Amino acid sequence: MTLLKVENLKAYYGDSQVLQGIDLVVGRGEHVALLGRNGMGKTTLLRSVMGLVPKRTGAVMLAGRDITDLAPETIARAGIGWVPEGRGIFGSLSVSENLVMAARTGTAGDWGLDKVYRLFPRLYERRSHGGHQLSGGEQQMLTIGRALMTNPDLILIDEATEGLAPMVAQDIWRTLELIREEGVATLVVDKDFRSLSRIADRAIMLAKGSIVFEGTSAALVAQPSLLEKHLGL
Repeated sequence: MTLLKVENLKAYYGDSQVLQGIDLVVGRGEHVALLGRNGMGKTTLLRSVMGLVPKRTGAVMLAGRDITDLAPETIARAGIGWVPEGRGIFGSLSVSENLVMAARTGTAGDWGLDKVYRLFPRLYERRSHGGHQLSGGEQQMLTIGRALMTNPDLILIDEATEGLAPMVAQDIWRTLELIREEGVATLVVDKDFRSLSRIADRAIMLAKGSIVFEGTSAALVAQPSLLEKHLGL
Protein backbone atom coordinates (compact mmCIF):
# COMPACT_ATOMS: atom_id res chain seq x y z
CA MET A 1 0.00 0.00 0.00
CA THR A 2 1.36 3.42 -0.97
CA LEU A 3 2.27 5.72 1.91
CA LEU A 4 4.20 8.56 0.23
CA LYS A 5 3.54 9.61 -3.35
CA VAL A 6 5.49 12.37 -5.07
CA GLU A 7 4.32 13.58 -8.48
CA ASN A 8 6.24 15.83 -10.88
CA LEU A 9 8.04 17.55 -8.01
CA LYS A 10 10.17 20.49 -9.11
CA ALA A 11 12.16 22.61 -6.68
CA TYR A 12 14.13 25.80 -7.02
CA TYR A 13 16.68 27.83 -5.11
CA GLY A 14 16.23 31.31 -6.48
CA ASP A 15 16.19 30.97 -10.25
CA SER A 16 18.10 27.66 -10.21
CA GLN A 17 15.98 24.56 -10.73
CA VAL A 18 17.29 21.65 -8.64
CA LEU A 19 14.58 18.99 -9.03
CA GLN A 20 13.48 18.38 -12.60
CA GLY A 21 10.14 16.67 -12.00
CA ILE A 22 10.45 13.77 -9.56
CA ASP A 23 7.92 10.93 -9.39
CA LEU A 24 8.33 8.35 -6.63
CA VAL A 25 6.42 6.26 -4.14
CA VAL A 26 7.27 4.72 -0.77
CA GLY A 27 5.06 1.94 0.51
CA ARG A 28 4.00 1.43 4.11
CA GLY A 29 6.88 -0.11 6.04
CA GLU A 30 9.17 0.08 3.01
CA HIS A 31 12.83 1.10 3.21
CA VAL A 32 14.09 3.07 0.23
CA ALA A 33 17.67 4.18 -0.41
CA LEU A 34 18.14 7.58 -2.04
CA LEU A 35 21.48 7.65 -3.85
CA GLY A 36 23.60 10.01 -5.92
CA ARG A 37 26.69 12.16 -5.83
CA ASN A 38 26.81 15.41 -3.88
CA GLY A 39 24.77 18.18 -5.43
CA MET A 40 22.41 15.91 -7.36
CA GLY A 41 19.27 16.88 -5.43
CA LYS A 42 18.93 14.29 -2.66
CA THR A 43 18.75 16.74 0.23
CA THR A 44 16.53 19.08 -1.77
CA LEU A 45 14.13 16.20 -2.40
CA LEU A 46 13.88 15.32 1.29
CA ARG A 47 13.52 18.97 2.28
CA SER A 48 10.85 19.47 -0.38
CA VAL A 49 8.81 16.56 0.98
CA MET A 50 9.07 18.16 4.44
CA GLY A 51 7.93 21.54 3.10
CA LEU A 52 11.28 23.17 3.84
CA VAL A 53 11.93 24.34 0.26
CA PRO A 54 9.57 27.27 -0.34
CA LYS A 55 9.76 27.38 -4.13
CA ARG A 56 8.49 24.11 -5.56
CA THR A 57 5.71 22.72 -7.74
CA GLY A 58 4.11 19.31 -8.11
CA ALA A 59 2.32 17.21 -5.51
CA VAL A 60 3.26 15.40 -2.31
CA MET A 61 0.70 12.97 -0.92
CA LEU A 62 0.88 11.14 2.41
CA ALA A 63 -1.55 8.25 2.84
CA GLY A 64 -3.79 9.86 0.23
CA ARG A 65 -3.70 13.30 1.87
CA ASP A 66 -2.32 16.24 -0.09
CA ILE A 67 0.43 17.76 2.09
CA THR A 68 2.10 19.78 -0.67
CA ASP A 69 1.29 23.22 0.72
CA LEU A 70 1.33 22.42 4.42
CA ALA A 71 3.82 23.96 6.84
CA PRO A 72 6.73 21.71 7.94
CA GLU A 73 5.38 21.38 11.47
CA THR A 74 1.99 20.29 10.09
CA ILE A 75 3.68 17.74 7.83
CA ALA A 76 5.55 16.39 10.85
CA ARG A 77 2.28 16.05 12.76
CA ALA A 78 0.76 14.30 9.74
CA GLY A 79 3.26 11.45 10.18
CA ILE A 80 6.69 12.24 8.71
CA GLY A 81 9.77 12.23 10.94
CA TRP A 82 12.81 14.28 9.92
CA VAL A 83 16.48 13.43 10.59
CA PRO A 84 18.42 16.28 8.94
CA GLU A 85 22.03 16.33 7.86
CA GLY A 86 23.94 17.92 10.71
CA ARG A 87 21.46 16.46 13.24
CA GLY A 88 19.98 19.74 14.47
CA ILE A 89 19.66 18.79 18.14
CA PHE A 90 19.26 21.41 20.85
CA GLY A 91 22.60 21.57 22.62
CA SER A 92 21.29 23.51 25.61
CA LEU A 93 18.63 20.88 26.36
CA SER A 94 19.23 17.51 27.98
CA VAL A 95 18.81 14.26 26.09
CA SER A 96 15.47 13.66 27.80
CA GLU A 97 14.28 17.19 27.03
CA ASN A 98 15.24 16.83 23.36
CA LEU A 99 13.13 13.68 23.19
CA VAL A 100 10.12 14.80 25.22
CA MET A 101 9.67 18.02 23.26
CA ALA A 102 9.03 15.95 20.09
CA ALA A 103 6.52 13.54 21.62
CA ARG A 104 3.35 13.03 19.59
CA THR A 105 0.63 10.44 19.83
CA GLY A 106 0.43 8.61 16.52
CA THR A 107 -0.90 5.52 14.84
CA ALA A 108 2.39 4.03 13.67
CA GLY A 109 3.52 2.78 17.04
CA ASP A 110 3.92 3.46 20.72
CA TRP A 111 7.23 5.29 20.67
CA GLY A 112 7.86 7.00 23.98
CA LEU A 113 10.86 7.59 26.23
CA ASP A 114 11.06 4.03 27.51
CA LYS A 115 10.95 2.51 24.04
CA VAL A 116 13.53 4.94 22.62
CA TYR A 117 15.81 4.25 25.57
CA ARG A 118 15.48 0.52 24.97
CA LEU A 119 16.48 1.10 21.36
CA PHE A 120 19.37 3.37 22.42
CA PRO A 121 20.66 2.29 25.87
CA ARG A 122 23.48 4.81 25.51
CA LEU A 123 20.96 7.65 25.45
CA TYR A 124 19.45 6.38 28.68
CA GLU A 125 22.91 6.48 30.27
CA ARG A 126 23.34 10.06 29.01
CA ARG A 127 19.76 11.21 29.58
CA SER A 128 20.76 14.08 31.92
CA HIS A 129 23.57 15.36 29.69
CA GLY A 130 23.16 18.33 27.41
CA GLY A 131 23.02 17.77 23.68
CA HIS A 132 26.32 19.60 23.27
CA GLN A 133 28.02 17.04 25.53
CA LEU A 134 27.25 14.08 23.27
CA SER A 135 29.54 12.45 20.75
CA GLY A 136 28.62 12.53 17.06
CA GLY A 137 27.23 9.02 17.23
CA GLU A 138 25.17 9.81 20.32
CA GLN A 139 23.82 12.93 18.65
CA GLN A 140 22.70 10.87 15.65
CA MET A 141 21.01 8.39 17.97
CA LEU A 142 19.27 11.32 19.65
CA THR A 143 18.11 12.77 16.33
CA ILE A 144 16.67 9.42 15.23
CA GLY A 145 15.10 8.94 18.66
CA ARG A 146 13.55 12.40 18.48
CA ALA A 147 12.02 11.54 15.09
CA LEU A 148 10.61 8.30 16.51
CA MET A 149 9.03 10.21 19.40
CA THR A 150 6.67 11.78 16.85
CA ASN A 151 5.35 8.25 16.16
CA PRO A 152 5.82 8.66 12.41
CA ASP A 153 4.65 6.48 9.56
CA LEU A 154 7.74 7.54 7.57
CA ILE A 155 11.18 8.87 8.52
CA LEU A 156 13.34 10.88 6.13
CA ILE A 157 17.03 10.46 7.02
CA ASP A 158 19.65 12.68 5.39
CA GLU A 159 23.18 11.22 5.70
CA ALA A 160 22.51 8.48 8.22
CA THR A 161 26.15 7.79 9.15
CA GLU A 162 28.12 10.79 7.87
CA GLY A 163 31.19 11.52 9.98
CA LEU A 164 30.71 8.54 12.28
CA ALA A 165 33.35 5.97 13.19
CA PRO A 166 32.79 2.60 11.46
CA MET A 167 31.69 0.81 14.63
CA VAL A 168 29.23 3.58 15.49
CA ALA A 169 27.93 3.57 11.93
CA GLN A 170 27.20 -0.14 12.26
CA ASP A 171 25.11 0.62 15.34
CA ILE A 172 23.05 3.06 13.26
CA TRP A 173 22.50 0.47 10.52
CA ARG A 174 21.38 -2.08 13.10
CA THR A 175 19.02 0.54 14.53
CA LEU A 176 17.45 1.11 11.12
CA GLU A 177 16.89 -2.63 10.80
CA LEU A 178 15.08 -2.61 14.16
CA ILE A 179 12.97 0.36 13.06
CA ARG A 180 12.06 -1.61 9.98
CA GLU A 181 10.80 -4.44 12.16
CA GLU A 182 8.49 -1.92 13.86
CA GLY A 183 6.84 -1.14 10.51
CA VAL A 184 8.11 2.43 10.12
CA ALA A 185 8.99 3.30 6.52
CA THR A 186 12.23 5.13 5.73
CA LEU A 187 13.71 7.13 2.87
CA VAL A 188 17.45 7.23 3.58
CA VAL A 189 20.39 9.12 2.11
CA ASP A 190 23.91 7.87 2.84
CA LYS A 191 27.22 7.53 1.04
CA ASP A 192 27.76 3.96 2.27
CA PHE A 193 26.02 2.24 -0.61
CA ARG A 194 26.93 -1.28 0.50
CA SER A 195 25.46 -0.94 3.99
CA LEU A 196 22.46 1.02 2.82
CA SER A 197 21.64 -1.47 0.08
CA ARG A 198 21.56 -4.29 2.62
CA ILE A 199 18.65 -2.75 4.51
CA ALA A 200 16.80 -1.16 1.59
CA ASP A 201 13.94 -2.77 -0.30
CA ARG A 202 14.55 -0.48 -3.27
CA ALA A 203 17.03 2.11 -4.45
CA ILE A 204 16.40 5.41 -6.21
CA MET A 205 19.34 7.21 -7.81
CA LEU A 206 19.39 10.90 -8.68
CA ALA A 207 21.59 12.75 -11.16
CA LYS A 208 21.15 16.45 -11.81
CA GLY A 209 17.76 16.47 -10.15
CA SER A 210 16.30 13.58 -12.14
CA ILE A 211 15.83 9.88 -11.37
CA VAL A 212 18.27 7.79 -13.40
CA PHE A 213 17.58 4.46 -11.69
CA GLU A 214 14.78 2.95 -9.64
CA GLY A 215 14.68 -0.70 -8.66
CA THR A 216 16.00 -3.29 -6.24
CA SER A 217 19.49 -3.05 -4.78
CA ALA A 218 20.36 -6.32 -6.53
CA ALA A 219 19.36 -4.83 -9.87
CA LEU A 220 21.56 -1.82 -9.21
CA VAL A 221 24.55 -3.94 -8.18
CA ALA A 222 24.14 -5.80 -11.47
CA GLN A 223 24.86 -2.53 -13.32
CA PRO A 224 28.46 -1.68 -12.37
CA SER A 225 28.72 0.97 -15.08
CA LEU A 226 25.83 2.86 -13.49
CA LEU A 227 27.41 2.63 -10.04
CA GLU A 228 30.72 3.89 -11.39
CA LYS A 229 29.15 6.75 -13.33
CA HIS A 230 26.84 8.05 -10.62
CA LEU A 231 28.45 6.91 -7.35
CA GLY A 232 32.11 6.47 -8.28
CA LEU A 233 32.10 2.83 -7.11
